[in-house]
Amino acid sequence: MVRLSFREQTLRVREEAIVASVNRLLADKGFDLMTVDEVAADAGIAKASLYRHFPSKEALAAAAMVRLLERTLALVEQQAARSDASAFERLAAVVRWALKLQLAGEMPAVPSQNSSLRTELLASRVYLDLLMEVSEHLGGWIVQAQAAGDIDPQLPPEVVLYTVFARACDPVPAYLKAGGAFTDAQIVDWVASTCLNGLRRR
Repeated sequence: MVRLSFREQTLRVREEAIVASVNRLLADKGFDLMTVDEVAADAGIAKASLYRHFPSKEALAAAAMVRLLERTLALVEQQAARSDASAFERLAAVVRWALKLQLAGEMPAVPSQNSSLRTELLASRVYLDLLMEVSEHLGGWIVQAQAAGDIDPQLPPEVVLYTVFARACDPVPAYLKAGGAFTDAQIVDWVASTCLNGLRRR
């Protein structure tokens, strides 16, 4: 194991703090409203120092998305190791986790159609590799769940995959939480249920 120098450790800790700030601001305000000035202020560093780590707002958002995919892959691998769960139950666990993350204010909100951010993400080998690995795991579970009759086999697997991914940006949990009438646990149960039951065989 390579031992990092003190300077490298300091830089890594600073980058962790920056990405944590970006994640909070993206979850709270979204990509379009988040500013680099706000990130620097939240992370407690000068704007010039921030730019030494990340050259643009798009690079900041891409780093947050990489961090999200790392967390997602860790959860997926944890679910894959379960011998007591069906493929459908593993997918359900991912959906519920995404909803909980969103309600906790930890899910970065990025636009799907922003061309500059999309370009940044598509240029990131780490992002693409993580996305592919997560998608392969989920895709395998979808096919297994369809074979077991737990998901409608007439649905194209990519439709199911995108339905699962869409829970990360589902506006319903935030609306229900803002209303103040329901607990987070109730919201997760109901939104997960409407999503997952919609995938069942008719």
